[in-house]
Amino acid sequence: MILVALLSGTSFAFDVGGLQPVSPNGIFSVFSTESVPQKKFSFELGADRSRDPNYYRFSVKGAYGISDFTEFDITFPYINGFNDSSDGMEDIALGLKHRFYDEGKYGPSLAYLLNVSLPTGKDNFSTEGRAGGGLIVTKRVGPFKGNLNFIYEKPFTGRLKDEITFSAGIEFSAAHNFQLLGELFTRKGHESDKYDEMEASFGYRLKTLEHIYTTLGVGVDLRKRTPDYRVLLSVGFSPSPAKQQIRKVYEEE
Repeated sequence: MILVALLSGTSFAFDVGGLQPVSPNGIFSVFSTESVPQKKFSFELGADRSRDPNYYRFSVKGAYGISDFTEFDITFPYINGFNDSSDGMEDIALGLKHRFYDEGKYGPSLAYLLNVSLPTGKDNFSTEGRAGGGLIVTKRVGPFKGNLNFIYEKPFTGRLKDEITFSAGIEFSAAHNFQLLGELFTRKGHESDKYDEMEASFGYRLKTLEHIYTTLGVGVDLRKRTPDYRVLLSVGFSPSPAKQQIRKVYEEE
């Protein structure tokens, strides 16, 4: 991450959000290898408030468990009040996440992500479609869980540059229904040859009901570019993994 920061530049292009994780299987933008149980749905409603430029990003995110190791993801983002004048959809993003290696005593769990953004967004908020993929790494140590993401995306139009994203996040289970969250997000955007976006996000996630998760956080720019900061709020529904049934064996004397 330090090397990435030294290679970074400055940019003022609009940053498209792309595919996003659904709570609690991720942090803010960082995916974990965990997935929705087979034949189960999860969804999340999110809102970001950005400053300089000032705008709101609203999102509807969903995930469906194709199997206990594979899920289908979708993100519908909408921008409101960009520069106090422009509203419209961003590109709708679709993805497939598959965990191909489970966590062991020492090693992490591994998953790959395939994603595509459809050219459905308004001109100001679209890359005219893009496709890509990446690797997700997750490791749990006591109450801490760390996630690493590497994602590469290629826009469909040749005038835009390839995007490369490195991101890392950590979750700390402070209580059975409360988590502290931290994330570092770094990206080489589609308008630059340098890593021109770096943001640190902090917040918490509260399990308000059995299947309801509320996440609140703030993202702070680290590269003296726009936006200066973001306030993030989301409410999601996600089913719990199926509990294993314990069979009791009784022996007759």
